[in-house]
Amino acid sequence: SRELFVLTYGALVAQLCKDYEKDEDVNTCLDRMGYGIGIRLIEDFLARSAVKKCRSYSETADMIAQVAFKMYLGVTPSVSCSSAAGNEFSLILDKNPLVDFVEELPAERASLCYCNLLCGVIRGALEMVHLSAEVTFLQDKLKGDAVTEIGIVFLKNIEDKKHKRN
Repeated sequence: SRELFVLTYGALVAQLCKDYEKDEDVNTCLDRMGYGIGIRLIEDFLARSAVKKCRSYSETADMIAQVAFKMYLGVTPSVSCSSAAGNEFSLILDKNPLVDFVEELPAERASLCYCNLLCGVIRGALEMVHLSAEVTFLQDKLKGDAVTEIGIVFLKNIEDKKHKRN
């Protein structure tokens, strides 16, 4: 459940900070863990939401914000397109439930991307529906920014080998 996840997430990050000296290593570990969650979570999402196939990157970004974030974290980020090509989007969260119990990052952890797990989840889930994407934090309230902003750059559709033969 969302509540259990939020309560235990801080302990997970704290343990990773003890295990790894460098923030970059913690960030990488959180991204890898999120990726593993995303490739498994997509099946639950598709079954529970009964959504239809998205026809554009814009529809996909809206689906992530309006359905997935609401379903799993109880928040609905706003979506903005940040490229003329229509393949770059920002998810802007006024409220991030993963940081409900975190006031600020310690000074020695200034480059820690505390919620990097979310980037991995989104990237993993998108890959499972044949969309390659780069997902990164652009702004973070924990680092003094006004909002939390996750950037998604859709790189390309990944062709399913089965479809290539037909």
